[in-house]
Amino acid sequence: MTTPWTTWAKPAGIPVFPPHGDAGGPCVLADLLRTEPGRVALPWPAGFEGGICHRLDTVTSGALLLAATPEDLAEARRQFTEKRIAKRYLLLVSRDPGWDENRCDRPIAHDARRGARMIVQRGPSTPHRGRWYDATTVFRRVSGRLYSAEMRTGVMHQIRVHAAFLGAPLAGDGLYGGGRGAFCLHHTGLRGEGGLATAPVPPPPWA
Repeated sequence: MTTPWTTWAKPAGIPVFPPHGDAGGPCVLADLLRTEPGRVALPWPAGFEGGICHRLDTVTSGALLLAATPEDLAEARRQFTEKRIAKRYLLLVSRDPGWDENRCDRPIAHDARRGARMIVQRGPSTPHRGRWYDATTVFRRVSGRLYSAEMRTGVMHQIRVHAAFLGAPLAGDGLYGGGRGAFCLHHTGLRGEGGLATAPVPPPPWA
């Protein structure tokens, strides 16, 4: 990217783009274009409106990488595709898994039975829908039940499903066995050829 990396601090509970069936619903894109109306006229490709370079799950907070120009967006997309960008997260798990560092390389696919859920490949006959996506996540304990995660792939629910597979479902993540309560998954930033881009960590609940 020819200009320094910038980010938008996405709050938890707000989708990046308009929800399906509610084009005027609240989302990061609408807030971004209100704040920086000059982005509206630029020729962004479909799916990257406003120069937003990637997505975060609605329940996830944190740094969204923004491109200043379509040319910068193309360069960021190249780095994502070539896995040159490391994405870093903080997460609070529901229970102590008994390890300080772990890595999961299991491919991920859509659950054949529950459309909103993803699954890891446990064996060659694991029921799934669609294709398997390669995914690697590295987890490290920060303190107590607070862990960091780093990945260069970006499969839907990757951290959530890999953490659950390793016996550390995220606190509050009922979809993957984490029970009820506050859901804490925060994208702290990215590091790539354009430098480092970060977002501040939100206030508690964190432990």
